[in-house]
Amino acid sequence: MAHIIVVGNEKGGSGKSTTSMHVATALVRMGHSVGTLDLDLRQQSLGRYVENRRAFCEAGGHTLATPEYINLPEIVSEDVPPGVNLNDHRLSLAVQSLEADNDFILIDCPGSHTRLSQMAHSMADTLITPLNDSFVDFDLLARTRPQDGAILGPSVYSEMVWAARQARAQAGLRPIDWIVTRNRLGSQQMHNKRKVGDALSKLSRRIGFRVAPGFSERVIFRELFPRGLTLLDLRDVGGDRLNLSNIAARQELRDLINTLNLPGVKVRF
Repeated sequence: MAHIIVVGNEKGGSGKSTTSMHVATALVRMGHSVGTLDLDLRQQSLGRYVENRRAFCEAGGHTLATPEYINLPEIVSEDVPPGVNLNDHRLSLAVQSLEADNDFILIDCPGSHTRLSQMAHSMADTLITPLNDSFVDFDLLARTRPQDGAILGPSVYSEMVWAARQARAQAGLRPIDWIVTRNRLGSQQMHNKRKVGDALSKLSRRIGFRVAPGFSERVIFRELFPRGLTLLDLRDVGGDRLNLSNIAARQELRDLINTLNLPGVKVRF
């Protein structure tokens, strides 16, 4: 069966689609087959990312490693088995269609709580939660006491992950490997950065996730999306000099893939 990677939290602007595209493309470049889904049915940033990539390749005659992307199937309520939620059935059908031909299925979730997102989390073998390095985003994981920052308990998103873990345990499935990545890290060891890091470290032991460095704030990520490119493509398409910042960003991606510890994956880029 395909290993399912879910990229999700309940806050927009944390880098979910950038993370999704870079992880999926890196796996394809390393020789793995990857199918992808975007559950943000309104914005579909990952879907548009893949569309931009295909258009760029077609216009410029490039051949770039590209993950398979499909939309959720459109079905009518009459075709849904009795007692089954329509959107649950759509997601199940999409995953089934990708499983036969792919080593990995990557699902990009919306920045809000939806039925589809909830179901996707229960399907995750690996869960990646990108988090901007601030207490605004940290609040998604846990409630803290304003006076001293003490952790009072899990917040709404953590509770959803806990429910997904319980559902998997009841179904006899393997536990979710949950990785929280710290995006937009500042280059300096600022006081707030240390405080967020300490809080994540404490919380990780309480509710069971691993902390990993994500992507720093870089202009290059905003420039890549319109062409559907990733950091790994710059040498292939020409016209983009690999400066020190881009080289550092590639290393961040390499470190992330290593940290994910996906089955059968040996980092080669």
